[in-house]
Amino acid sequence: MPVSLGVYIGHVVLVVNVASNCGFTPQYAGLQALQERYNARGFSVLAFPCNQFGGQEPGTDEEIREFCQTKYNVTFPVFGKIDVNGPQAHPLFVWLKSKKGGFMGNAIKWNFTKFLVDRTGTVVARYAPTTTPEEIAADIEAALIG
Repeated sequence: MPVSLGVYIGHVVLVVNVASNCGFTPQYAGLQALQERYNARGFSVLAFPCNQFGGQEPGTDEEIREFCQTKYNVTFPVFGKIDVNGPQAHPLFVWLKSKKGGFMGNAIKWNFTKFLVDRTGTVVARYAPTTTPEEIAADIEAALIG
């Protein structure tokens, strides 16, 4: 069922393309820690499963959500599986990439690329998959204050 991202107007969000069978999958624990730490202040992680990188997200939407809840106790939204690159790329990721390009062009290079969006809808930062959720905490804090 489609969800309007309008419900997040006035919130700080961290948009992440995720996968269940990736070397970065343990970042779910850190993402959940950020959710717990900042949710009451108007922050949310928004997870978008993607199977475009090494086939690392082969499950159904239901299987993915169950995995996230069972293995990592995820309470943030895990949306339906999408494409983040190519002709079928979800419009959200087309927009995010247009606002914050990557190191080698705009394309998403792998799972767990992260975008921080402030309360006004401005994309303030893009983070590589290797950037851990813990390393983003100070930027989230600044966006919540600013």
